[in-house]
Amino acid sequence: MQLDDTVCYCFHITKRKVLNFIRLHQPRVASQVAECGGAGTGCGWCVPYLKRYFAESQGREPEITSEPTPETYAAGRAAYIRAGKGKPAAGAIPLPPEKERPAE
Repeated sequence: MQLDDTVCYCFHITKRKVLNFIRLHQPRVASQVAECGGAGTGCGWCVPYLKRYFAESQGREPEITSEPTPETYAAGRAAYIRAGKGKPAAGAIPLPPEKERPAE
């Protein structure tokens, strides 16, 4: 993901904004990254990535070691929400349409 790609789709927060927040505010624990515009407090999909950026800022090895492309990130979020694992906040970036499955 590039710096201007969206990390938190619920509150329209980019990777750049999260990294700048961490750099400027130096949160003591990962959950304080939520103070960056509410990141991670909507559907919850971005929380592992917020934890990754926090861990990297602390010089620690993150649990997630690779970043998806923006397309696979959006598709993963859609699958996560459609599976009932999170509910987007009001005003969140809408889910992409489901792809139709070929007839069997």
